Amino acid sequence: MTHLRTGLLAALLLAPSLGHAADWTVDPAKSRIGFSGEQVGAPFSGRFERFEARISLDPAKPETGQATVLVDLASARTGDVQRDEALPQKDWFDVKTQAMARFESTRIAATGPGAYEAVGTLTIRGQSRAVTLPFRLDLTGDAAHAVGHVDLVRTDFGIGQGPWASGQWVALKVGIDIDLVASRMPGT
Repeated sequence: MTHLRTGLLAALLLAPSLGHAADWTVDPAKSRIGFSGEQVGAPFSGRFERFEARISLDPAKPETGQATVLVDLASARTGDVQRDEALPQKDWFDVKTQAMARFESTRIAATGPGAYEAVGTLTIRGQSRAVTLPFRLDLTGDAAHAVGHVDLVRTDFGIGQGPWASGQWVALKVGIDIDLVASRMPGT
């Protein structure tokens, strides 16, 4: 099972194109932070229904960008009732102890035309790890669309306790996918 999306990861979203620092507003209705994995050999995917992102980026200097993404772990949905009921519980996200996943960028770097990496720290269940999220960014006027993917090991974040920790039933590797639509805030 996984998380983060994301977030983990809306942060990655915005990179250069304008000529000055800009703040960006992510449109949650048009955006998605998803996750994928395998349970007893069968692939599954899901998404986080609630997240928020604060993003500020100087297009001329993407490495100075600032982004914070908060993901409500209790909002994880896969379409499987049993899995969806288990995810918020103590063995998985333990939302009673810490309900939010947090990604905080330390820098955003251009890696090629339309390609970037958001480098930062992802914290889930009190476990923090460095994460680099590669993403593609398309800018059209004051609109931005970012799509990215990163693979994580869920046990690095304490996700999947007890009999779930071995990877026998649920694979240790999980994917986090972002598909974010944002607009530049007026006056930035």
